[in-house]
Amino acid sequence: MSDFLSDVQFVTPGGGDPGRVGKVILVLLWLGVCLLPMVFAVRDLQLATGRIGTPGTLQVISCEDLGEGRYDCKGMFTSDAGGAPMPVDASPDSSAGDVKRAQLTPEGDRAAPAGTMGVLAALTLPAVGFGGLGFLPYVIMYWAGARRGRRAAVIGGWLITAAGVAGMLVGLVAAYS
Repeated sequence: MSDFLSDVQFVTPGGGDPGRVGKVILVLLWLGVCLLPMVFAVRDLQLATGRIGTPGTLQVISCEDLGEGRYDCKGMFTSDAGGAPMPVDASPDSSAGDVKRAQLTPEGDRAAPAGTMGVLAALTLPAVGFGGLGFLPYVIMYWAGARRGRRAAVIGGWLITAAGVAGMLVGLVAAYS
């Protein structure tokens, strides 16, 4: 381990300020990490709300354990419009034998949970991103040297972070219910 300590030196300078450019880069990275889950969730939210895809019913046929907590689930999707059931990939949080409302992707290869439970499950990652934004205003105020309002920024940060954690937990419970 001590062989690598000399390489770590440049990463952790002796308590120095990152400088104006470094601060801007850190804020942009922070924003990217917190906003990208929201961007990536748009398609799942569109499916869960019925804006895209075909509504119907999913019956989960099998779930294969891939190890390390990962599952590959297969099911049969029956469209509300009728027609023969078709084989699809089911969400990995399913269990064999589940029958639930689902939305078939426009590609026709996967069925995602629909309705309230699907929306709540799709909001899990955006809630994590939202919670991650909680203390960004405080950090910016601290770096800017602002003294007034930092207490309010800390309180707001705690509230936003708590709301993000609560949203994440609600989404996880919805996904696995």
